[in-house]
Amino acid sequence: MNTIGVIGAGKWGEALAFAMSEKNEVIITSRTLRDWPSFKPLEEVLTCEYLIITVPAQEVSGWLEENFTYSGQKILVAAKGIEASSGRFLNEIYAQYVPESNLAFLSGPSFASEVMRSLPTALVVNSSSRETAKAFCTLFPTFIRTYVSEDVMGAEIAGAYKNVIAIAAGICEGLELGHNAAASLIARGLVEMERFGRAYGAQEESFLGLSGAGDLFLTASSPMSRNYRVGLGLAQGKNKEVVCAQIGEVSEGIGTAYALHEIATARGIYLPIAAEVYAILEGKSPLQSLQDLIQR
Repeated sequence: MNTIGVIGAGKWGEALAFAMSEKNEVIITSRTLRDWPSFKPLEEVLTCEYLIITVPAQEVSGWLEENFTYSGQKILVAAKGIEASSGRFLNEIYAQYVPESNLAFLSGPSFASEVMRSLPTALVVNSSSRETAKAFCTLFPTFIRTYVSEDVMGAEIAGAYKNVIAIAAGICEGLELGHNAAASLIARGLVEMERFGRAYGAQEESFLGLSGAGDLFLTASSPMSRNYRVGLGLAQGKNKEVVCAQIGEVSEGIGTAYALHEIATARGIYLPIAAEVYAILEGKSPLQSLQDLIQR
C-alpha cells in the first residue's frame, strides 16, 4: 500500500483522506490538532511520496513559504482559486517550489459530504506529466472515476471561475428570479468562463467537460456549495463580512472575484457576470446588478 499525506483537515481534506483510505494508508495534518486516529505532525506528513494539499488559494503562498520543503514528493493540489493579491493561479504559485512534472491538480464535481458517503462521481487529474497524473489516478477509490488531462490552465480557470458564477447563482436564487433565470445565468457563465480561458490558451474541451460544465452545474445549483450560500446572503442585503462569518468556511469565490476584476481590467477581457459579482461584493445592490446585466 502507498502512504498518502493529506495537508489540510477541513471538510474537503477529510473527505479526500476518507476516500483515499480505501486503497492506501493515509495520514493527515492541519494547523490545528484534530481528533483523527491518523493525525500526524506536518513534518511526518511531508515525508510521504504522495501529498494531497487542500490549503486554500488565498493562504497557500504564505503556507508554502513558511512550511514546505520539497524532497521529491508528488503533489496533488485539491484547492481551487486565484490569488487575489497577485492574480496568480495555483500552478504558478506551486511551480516556485515543486517541478511541474511532480505537480497535479484535481478538478471536477465533488461535494465533500457526498464523497464522505462514498457516492459516485468522476474527477480529472490534470498535470503536464501524464505519468504523474496516472500515478495519482491509481490511488483513487472505486467509487470515483478518474480521467487524465494535460490542460492544467483550463482546469485551474474552470475550478476558480465556477465559484464566482456560483455566487451569482446564489444571488439569483435569493432574489427568487426563477429557474429560467438560473439556467440562463449558468449557461452564460460557462460562456464567460471559456472566454476567459481562451485568453490564457486553455482548451475548450476542459470547459465542456467535468472540470468546467460538470463542476459549474454542481456548484451553481445547490446550497451545499458555500459560494452559492454566499450569494444567498448577499441577496438578503448582507455584506460579505457578515456572510462569511455566518458561513464559517472559506469561500474561494470571493477572492477569485477580486482577482478576476484586476485581471479583466488589466487585460481588457469582457466578464460581465464576474464584474457584477465583484460590484455586489463591493456594495452594489443585487437588483441594480440584475438590471445592468439584462440591459447591457
